[in-house]
Amino acid sequence: MLVVLLGGSPAVRSRSNLLLDRSRRWLERSGIEVVEYRITDFAADDLLFARFDSPRIRDLLTQVARADGLLVATPVYKASFSGALKTLLDVLPERALEHKVVLPLATGGSPAHLLAVDYALKPVLGALKAQEVLHGVFADDSQIAYGEAGAPAQFSAGLSERLEDALAQFHGALLRRPQLLDKNLLATARWSV
Repeated sequence: MLVVLLGGSPAVRSRSNLLLDRSRRWLERSGIEVVEYRITDFAADDLLFARFDSPRIRDLLTQVARADGLLVATPVYKASFSGALKTLLDVLPERALEHKVVLPLATGGSPAHLLAVDYALKPVLGALKAQEVLHGVFADDSQIAYGEAGAPAQFSAGLSERLEDALAQFHGALLRRPQLLDKNLLATARWSV
């Protein structure tokens, strides 16, 4: 099972990236293969000009095609997900998320941005034909404290519980996903009448 993580924060130090880090560790402990991309991994010109021949974009497209599910994390700016994440989602083909489960994660300055996932990000994920977009996890800045001097970041108890629950639901959704049949299966089958 393969899960692709997409980090949409243009900042290296980012609470949404911390959500992805904790999620990656949870998924790996559950035996799931994880491939991670952050917006900062891509050349800005490759995204802005949709350079599909870019090796990094080609790699992303290959991994997304192989993936069973995706976690998409973003900071909320101006009541919406990051524009940098939008440029990354724009290079995905129209049906890129078909047959895939998606868990959105978002962080914002206050609880007032809570609905940004539902009203801004989920419609874009749906337009990419995600099989299932789960209820996302939103954290405001007061729920995540950066770790200083090498110490790990601290999550509030409520956020930790909500993230664990969401990841367990995501894992369950991955397990119940219908598996696609090999297109050559019927061609090699022997039939008797």
